[in-house]
Amino acid sequence: MWTKQGLIYKPDGSQPFSRTHAQVPFGFPMQNKLRVYFATRDENSSSSTSFVELDPKNLSNVTYVHDKPCLTKGAVGMFDETGAMPSWFLPVQAADGTDEIWLYYTGWNKSETASYRLGIGLAISRDGGLTFERKYTGPLLDRSIYDQVWVAQPCVMQEKDQNGEALWRMWYLSCTKIEVISGHPEPFYDVKYAESKDGITWERTGQVCVGYDEFTDAIGRPTVYKDGNLYKMYFSYRNATDYRTDVQRSYRIGYAESIDGITWERKDELAGIERSAEGWDSLMMDYCHIFDYQGQRIMFYNGNGFGASGFGYATES
Repeated sequence: MWTKQGLIYKPDGSQPFSRTHAQVPFGFPMQNKLRVYFATRDENSSSSTSFVELDPKNLSNVTYVHDKPCLTKGAVGMFDETGAMPSWFLPVQAADGTDEIWLYYTGWNKSETASYRLGIGLAISRDGGLTFERKYTGPLLDRSIYDQVWVAQPCVMQEKDQNGEALWRMWYLSCTKIEVISGHPEPFYDVKYAESKDGITWERTGQVCVGYDEFTDAIGRPTVYKDGNLYKMYFSYRNATDYRTDVQRSYRIGYAESIDGITWERKDELAGIERSAEGWDSLMMDYCHIFDYQGQRIMFYNGNGFGASGFGYATES
């Protein structure tokens, strides 16, 4: 079960790059502080990546708000020309022994028929996460024979294979179709799986980890961690109809388990957290990130408006 601890942060709109939203929060522990990266939007709804820092003794207390973006939208014509939304951060030691932070992010570009297209990019920080530079100007993953419309919001884990070699694992969103509902193009997307030996070149087979059902038409940002030998995945899910305004159809938190990280059993009834009766997370709960911090398992998540109401947290109890 999870115990909600309340709202932490919502942009005040004073920064041109951060008028609204603190979307897809990601907790990144650092020495003597906890940094939380998120996506924020300018007046044109273009996403960029920035962060706040929290008091380790009281995560409700914001001690620092960064006043500039760490990663902004790409050049004209690129896969991320209208936004760069963070998804997953990993500490990586470079070949020369220096410390890097790898950011797997979602690049946005507009579509005339489907509103937007998404791809997965990689940016790297060598200054402790203050700024990120694109490894490539193109995406690591884009639409493919397995992912017909777009890919987005990866969760990445480093492990070892049976031979002790490096194994990078990714769970990502795969949009398979667009349906026009009430005059609006609505995306349908599930969670698929990919593997890599270096974190850059990824192999896909179309393996579905968490798919559609009679209610679920879209699944938001998976977060995977290991609890002993068991893989656990939390995610958000919704219906495709009236999900922006109808609490019965909007985002809520789901849960699945796996022995091998590939074949998953969905157990939403064990998620242990629900939307509130009123307030900032009463209509939606979405885009969670789960991690261990100071002996406590923490969940950061968004509420109403897909992150427009800010992000808050819960602790496992």
